[in-house]
This record gives sequence, C-alpha cells and structure tokens, in this order.
Amino acid sequence: MSTVALIAAGGSGERLGASGPKAFVVLAGRPMLEWSLLLLREVCDRVVVAVPDGHVEAPDFVTGGSSRSASVRNALAAAPEATVAVVHDAARPLLEADLIRRCIASLEGFDGAIAAARVTDTVKEAAPDGRVVRSLDRDSLWAVQTPQVFRADVLRGALSVDDEKLASATDDASLIERTGGTVRVVEAPVTNMKVTTQLDLRVAEAILAERC
Repeated sequence: MSTVALIAAGGSGERLGASGPKAFVVLAGRPMLEWSLLLLREVCDRVVVAVPDGHVEAPDFVTGGSSRSASVRNALAAAPEATVAVVHDAARPLLEADLIRRCIASLEGFDGAIAAARVTDTVKEAAPDGRVVRSLDRDSLWAVQTPQVFRADVLRGALSVDDEKLASATDDASLIERTGGTVRVVEAPVTNMKVTTQLDLRVAEAILAERC
C-alpha cells in the first residue's frame, strides 16, 4: 500500500487580504503550507502539492487546476503509485497527526473517510426570499473538513469528469458520492479550522503558539 497526500494549495488569499497565494502567507513564523506538510510527511509515504504558477518545483509541487478538484486531479496524476489518497487543504494548518491516522484507518470497508465536525448551531432551510422553510435535525448534520481519505482508484475514477463538473463539486467526497461510492465521517477536533480571514489567522497563530 502506498499512501500519498495531495495538498490543494492554490487559494488566492484575497479574502485574507494577502498579496499572494494563501498557502504561502506566513503563519507563526513559517508559510501556512509548511504546517500541513510537516504532519503529512510524518504519516504518509509521499506528499504532492498543487500550487499556482510560479511555485512549481518538480517532482512534488505541480501546477494547480482551474478549480480545487482539478488541482487534486493534477496532484493525483503525479502520483500513479498511490493506492490511498489523503486530500488536504493548505488552508487548514492546524492539522493533527492523530486525525490523519484515524481517517486512514476508517477507510476500511469504505471508498472514503472524511474529517468532519458535528453541527452545533440550529440550522434552518430558507426560501430565496428569506422565509424559513424548515429547521433541520442537527443530530444528523456534519460540517465537512479535510483531510479526506480515499481509495486512490475510486478517486481517480471520480475525478475523470469534465472541468465544469469538477468546478461544481463542493468537495472531493461529493464526487465519490455521485458515483455511488460509500463515504464515512470521522469526528475532527474543534481546532481543525480553516483559515479564511485575518481573524482566523490570529486564532490559528494563538493555537500554534501554544503547541510550540
């Protein structure tokens, strides 16, 4: 078995107010991407990163695609040896090795195993005019995160669609689901947050300062 991590690191960083790609914004003294790289290299056999033009460095930094899932497809294409694919977003730098290992272990008997957090807020479905249609049962709702671990052959098949379908996918697990594949959730720690805004960046720096 060859476990290869695929990092999507093509975000522009506009919402973060960055002048360059989000993955290369300095967070607690090092580029954000490096925090994920350290842990994924510890757990996986290889890590391939999909990055914007100007940051490609063969063989493990490849050019990203026109969408997030297209970038994952490019990274997976660079790792034909992969039998297990661990997909992660560079924008989640508070990754923990234990979560990666639990997701990999949870793949047994499934096509995918994905990190997720239980929804704790009340969630309502609303009509286009803002009228509440119904309240959803939050006991069965999960907010999906990364890492997302897949059987590599199943992920390859799910990614072999046109760019329009890839662009419409909200995550790679949804592509697996479209093909009838089975995906299970793995509860993630509350710290596995996504860095999108300056506030997120400050919170992430505070958490990393405590870890270091």
